[in-house]
Amino acid sequence: MDLRKLKTLIDLVSDSNVSELEITEAEGKVRIVKSGGVVVQQATPMMMAAPVAAPQAAPAAAAAPVAAAPAVAAGHAVKSPMVGTFYRSSSPGAKAFVEVGSVVKEGETLCIIEAMKILNEIEADKSGTVTEILCENGQAVEYGQPLFVIE
Repeated sequence: MDLRKLKTLIDLVSDSNVSELEITEAEGKVRIVKSGGVVVQQATPMMMAAPVAAPQAAPAAAAAPVAAAPAVAAGHAVKSPMVGTFYRSSSPGAKAFVEVGSVVKEGETLCIIEAMKILNEIEADKSGTVTEILCENGQAVEYGQPLFVIE
């Protein structure tokens, strides 16, 4: 990518309300993220696979999500209602909302998921005892991903 074009893109991002910009061209891929200062990442040119190789890659790609799915123990799984970052406490030094063995009531806060700089309290949708915590503090979570097991 031309350096003048890259400089123009950086200036556009820094002068606008856009926090992230990603552009893919034949020469490669550029990602510009604004967080305090402007950070630029430029990936190496992407190689296109031959059309014959695509059918062979498809079974491997289909098998990967099945293997990556975590096994949920018996009990009621509290699932993430959104994509974001999982936090067990309200602040870094604070005590966790719940631990394994904690007795919770329906509506009690279990964790916080940060999505787009908004902290969302995730509440128990069932009363019982927390038997398993399936996420690590600060871990990215997906929509529908099990977070806790309550029995």
